[in-house]
Amino acid sequence: MPTDPIRVKQIDHLTLVVKDLERSRQFYVDVLGMQVVPRPAFSFPGLWFQAGSTLIHLILEHPESGPAFTFIPENALVSRTRHFAFEVDNALAAQARLQELGIEIIAGPKRRPDGPIQLCVFDPDQNVVELFSF
Repeated sequence: MPTDPIRVKQIDHLTLVVKDLERSRQFYVDVLGMQVVPRPAFSFPGLWFQAGSTLIHLILEHPESGPAFTFIPENALVSRTRHFAFEVDNALAAQARLQELGIEIIAGPKRRPDGPIQLCVFDPDQNVVELFSF
């Protein structure tokens, strides 16, 4: 008897393990403009941010979380490895702002085959963050 597949409505949140909550807060709030939102009283330190309709959950690295650092092999193209993407108003304006802040752009900007302009940066824990605009 066939059953219907589970229907995913949207991504609710993305969780990242980080080494330094304040350094990561500066990146996600001061650089990317996300808003800090209330977080339940978990037994471990962390922060939550709002990014459009998605939440970003940060957990401070601890013995039960696994490591914060994301390893990317030297020969990997960062846009083709593990990453997450945020749509922004203007990727080229984002590039200019990142350069003003001294944040290295590790890929792009370039046009994706489907049209948007994309660029990639590392967050403080070497997570690849893609910023794109149509």
